[in-house]
Amino acid sequence: MKPVQALFFDLDETLLDGSGLQDSILRTCGKIATSQPGLDATRLVEANSEVWRGYWPEVEDNWTLGTLDGASVSLEAWRRTLRACGCHDESLAWFASQTHGLFGREAYRLFDDVRELFTSVKEARIPLALITNGASDTQRDKLRALDLEHWFDVVVISGEAGLAKPDPIAFGLALDKLAVEPKNVWHVGDSLTTDVAGAKMAGLTAIWLNRRRLPRREGDPEPDVEIYSLLDLTALLLE
Repeated sequence: MKPVQALFFDLDETLLDGSGLQDSILRTCGKIATSQPGLDATRLVEANSEVWRGYWPEVEDNWTLGTLDGASVSLEAWRRTLRACGCHDESLAWFASQTHGLFGREAYRLFDDVRELFTSVKEARIPLALITNGASDTQRDKLRALDLEHWFDVVVISGEAGLAKPDPIAFGLALDKLAVEPKNVWHVGDSLTTDVAGAKMAGLTAIWLNRRRLPRREGDPEPDVEIYSLLDLTALLLE
């Protein structure tokens, strides 16, 4: 392992545990059904799932690159969900989107190993950068809800930069702002295709955070290091 002068991190499923987000959909559907007796919560959940399977491929790239914001995506998804259940009330679609945003923020949480790692890294005065794919409003909302922004010296969000991981330029933006060489930077992320592949193309040390201990498939990018917890990263930094 090369000495580290800066650490880069992914956000979703690396720092942010998204396992509670499904509950925010269940709560939203329950709230809608309570306010509109003609609608069934279970059917709303089913419709919402069906909508996302068809709608997300249509908008993912635009959302990622910032030409479509998260609020617009959410509103349209709930509009389609309600229409699938026979409801065309635009005000209810807005209510559903706002309610889901509230419940979603309540569902955001960090993995248990995050704050301990960040405290150790800050004590060691290692600069930190966040490189995350997504619309600006969506990702900034997560950072505010989790009070994360102050941990990072640089934040690169694809929807603000107009380019996304694995594009090495996304990593280059953070490298330039921190004035560090890629050979002295480690990037930590859960995705082989965006984090590991992108970091390696940019010349960084690619650390794959494989919390679920998934096997790599043939043809997958090969990380420089595989860890199962951010506490493993602490051990590497102390070597």
